[in-house]
Amino acid sequence: MDAPAPAEPGTKRVLLAAPRGYCAGVDRAVVTVEKALELYGPPIYVRKEIVHNKHVVRTLEKRGAIFVDETNEVPEGARVIFSAHGVSPAVHEEARQLSLQTIDATCPLVTKVHREAVRFASEDYDILLVGHEGHEEVEGTAGEAPDHITLVESPEHVDAVEVRDPDKVVWLSQTTLSVDETMETVRRLREKFPKLQDPPSDDICYATQNRQVAVKQMAAECDLMIVVGSQNSSNSKRLVEVALEYGTKDGHLVDYADEVQESWLEGVSTVGVTSGASVPEILVRDVLDWLAERGYEDVQAVTAAEESLLFALPTELRKDLKAAGHEVNKVRHDPNGIPSGRGEESQLR
Repeated sequence: MDAPAPAEPGTKRVLLAAPRGYCAGVDRAVVTVEKALELYGPPIYVRKEIVHNKHVVRTLEKRGAIFVDETNEVPEGARVIFSAHGVSPAVHEEARQLSLQTIDATCPLVTKVHREAVRFASEDYDILLVGHEGHEEVEGTAGEAPDHITLVESPEHVDAVEVRDPDKVVWLSQTTLSVDETMETVRRLREKFPKLQDPPSDDICYATQNRQVAVKQMAAECDLMIVVGSQNSSNSKRLVEVALEYGTKDGHLVDYADEVQESWLEGVSTVGVTSGASVPEILVRDVLDWLAERGYEDVQAVTAAEESLLFALPTELRKDLKAAGHEVNKVRHDPNGIPSGRGEESQLR
């Protein structure tokens, strides 16, 4: 796709990235909690945040979801959903010991990385996992093969990496990273370990890459980039970093429109707007409304890719939905299901 044309002097406009917001894995995870609440009734326990978005979590809490940090916080025999970021085998075992009824909402693209880790560990490879320490996805993947996995957080960490056999080493990655930084880390790793193998397919998810490509296309034309997303959302934070790296003068991550500051607009002709992969579109619309009230009414889409992928709901949930006579095909989230933070719903905040 072509980059957007420069703005006319003195004009105010918004470049709106596409795609943005919900990816297929987030869509599936949020629908899983919504359908579970409808089918079984509250409370439904969820281990960790189902997705990394403050507004989504608070909305689901209001409906009867109870979010816990650890499996042992769930009452014995209760129903618990595992988040989109995935869990380790140890967590599954703990759930079995507590007789919990589990629904695994792990994103299928994260599950793919888990399977790659298991496969390479079974072949006795050293696995270099590119990712952020403490992120739930990394903890889940590392838990699949803890004796074979070494975490590499950035290019600067490469020098300290040691392996048993430099001829038998492979890299995998967290799915929500910056594509550019990940490939720089891999480049440095390959300099140190020339026989480093690639994963059988790209680990950084299509949605993360598409959102970054859209930002790259519009960044140089933007005086300000507003990324809607939460601070604990890795892919949302990466979008701000990508915007600044590719030429945007200023960039900020916000959960809600009222976090945008008037001072950010001083001398700004073009504002870029996008959102992380766990952000409901209604929050983006609130930002566009906020900007329109301040003269930024000209909204131009910058489209990097078209997305149509949908994932089937978790097997456990589909089985019970089918038994109850409900639709069990691939389900898309109702965009009206997560209300705006404005008006009555402001109490969610």
